[in-house]
Amino acid sequence: MAFGWIDEQAAARRRAGLVRTLRPRPADSPLLDLASNDYLGLARHPEVVEGAAVAARTWGGGATGSRLVTGTTELHGELERELADFCGFEAALVFSSGYAANLAAVTALAPHGSLIVSDAGNHASLIDGCRLARGTTQVVGHADPDAVRKALGTHDGPAVAVSDTVFSVDGDAAPLAGLAGACREYGAGLVVDDAHGLGVLGAGGRGAPYAAGLAGADDVVVTVTLSKSLGSQGGAVLGPARVVEHLVNAARTFIFDTGLAPASAGAALAALRLLGHEPERAARAREVATGLHTRLTAAGLEAVRPDAAVVSVRAPSPEEAVQWAADCRAAGLFVGCFRPPSVPDGISRLRLTARADLSEEQIERAVRVIGETRP
Repeated sequence: MAFGWIDEQAAARRRAGLVRTLRPRPADSPLLDLASNDYLGLARHPEVVEGAAVAARTWGGGATGSRLVTGTTELHGELERELADFCGFEAALVFSSGYAANLAAVTALAPHGSLIVSDAGNHASLIDGCRLARGTTQVVGHADPDAVRKALGTHDGPAVAVSDTVFSVDGDAAPLAGLAGACREYGAGLVVDDAHGLGVLGAGGRGAPYAAGLAGADDVVVTVTLSKSLGSQGGAVLGPARVVEHLVNAARTFIFDTGLAPASAGAALAALRLLGHEPERAARAREVATGLHTRLTAAGLEAVRPDAAVVSVRAPSPEEAVQWAADCRAAGLFVGCFRPPSVPDGISRLRLTARADLSEEQIERAVRVIGETRP
């Protein structure tokens, strides 16, 4: 029977407790949200929503074509200029998603004969970029510049190291200065995904590369998403102008994909400007994350110390993690639930995301619910 193997895989997922289910949320959910990536609380901010509405009224519901045909509007150019300036890079290129931006950066910067050195904890989009690239990939230990250095020393030719800046599972930060140093010893490029750093780390939320002193470096390329701290949708690649020009001509997820919808571009631009006027939001997101970690560990839970806005709490098993998250929802708290294969170490977790707009009362309530529902 066609696709008969699907039933076998479905049964295997059920036995392992790894079935995933879509849960559509209402427009006005009563749940306290510690599951979304809306780190700065901007997705529903009136200025961001108005930015989306004005863009839609001005440019229409969609970009109407690929960026190289009709999909580039003046608004896209404005967003790219302000994003590059904010993060300290020479140029930026906007994509329809952060996933597409990562695929573009890795595949276009790792041609045949090159070496890609990839962190074992990288996000799936970076991993898929490595799989699609024509270069050879070598996976190295997590957050280990010496391992990157050793791998680069085995290759004679173009090379690039690829890493998240903040890893999405435990919220730990990569040693960016060490990675850059290892790459520079061998003339290799560094590509980092700052999806969870933009808006949270660096002065005023300018990102982890800015905080590490790497912004604007001619050997560093950064990818970001517009769907987390900026409360919108889409992604971008930041770096030297010649790299961005190369992507325009060589990145398949740019050339053959419809441009980012104007409403998303307008919302992201409004959020970026709002962050520029209210830089304290970045510090508040970090403060909330620290507060969550302190209270969770004081309650006897095994929580990982956050380097940005992600706080993970270890669960005994996949099944218990799912039940724990469900019990939290029943008690009015929405938390993330990460299980294999989403977690590289096989340890299931509740994943909490700090938001700059959370009150102390909401933080206390969240910790209380998590403690009361623990397996």
